[in-house]
Amino acid sequence: YVCSTWGNNHFKTFDGDIYQFPGICEYNFASDCRESYKEFSIHVQRGLNSNNHPEIQYILITIKDFTVYLRPKLAVVDGRIVKTPYYSSGLLIESNDIYTKVYAKLGLILIWNQEDALMVELDSKFNNQTCGLCGDYNGVPIYNEFINGDASYNSITFGNLQKISKPNTKCEDPDETQALPSCEEHRDECESLLTSSAFADCRLRLNLEMYIQACMQDKCACSGNEDSFCLCSTISEYSRQCSHAGGRPSEWRTRDFC
Repeated sequence: YVCSTWGNNHFKTFDGDIYQFPGICEYNFASDCRESYKEFSIHVQRGLNSNNHPEIQYILITIKDFTVYLRPKLAVVDGRIVKTPYYSSGLLIESNDIYTKVYAKLGLILIWNQEDALMVELDSKFNNQTCGLCGDYNGVPIYNEFINGDASYNSITFGNLQKISKPNTKCEDPDETQALPSCEEHRDECESLLTSSAFADCRLRLNLEMYIQACMQDKCACSGNEDSFCLCSTISEYSRQCSHAGGRPSEWRTRDFC
């Protein structure tokens, strides 16, 4: 029931596919896509921060008649800056120094770490009714997102299809022909990080292989600059998702690591 994005442009759909998409336009992250009445939509825009790492610059949420615009440490509802916790019919926005959370009574919870990581949990009544970077939520990985009828898309084509076209904004689509490198040489290191004893309670709750793949892509992308963003963002996400699934990761951060 959870879709998320984190770190080095990783995405995990409601149906469990993990892929990378480096777009910096505004995209449909997850929306109710029924023809008649749309209950919600969530748009996101990523950019590079001062350290050249991707992070989410803003989130735009429409819930029934409300429009909520979030930036780090800022919440705007229907064009008005609001203090948190903010409560209005069927909508609660909370924030502290680390997270911004939005709860909507229609069955949506959004949690953003005000940097790179965003997680959306959606009631199962929206099964098979969503579209966007989070996919269609039909319980079947790959189908309809990356394979649609006879057409198959790579993750960049799929991502580019979710762009919100805005008349006066110019932003380049990432190149669809860019294949991701194979990063198998980092497998052992990523596997040992994600199977350390701190995560013993997580193994049966999550698809470990997908996080190993994401970690391997991170290591390739860092190309030797072992900064904490590269190394830690996928492990942080694994830890968050494990907790969210009811697991109890123990303390994995140390003074020298993350």
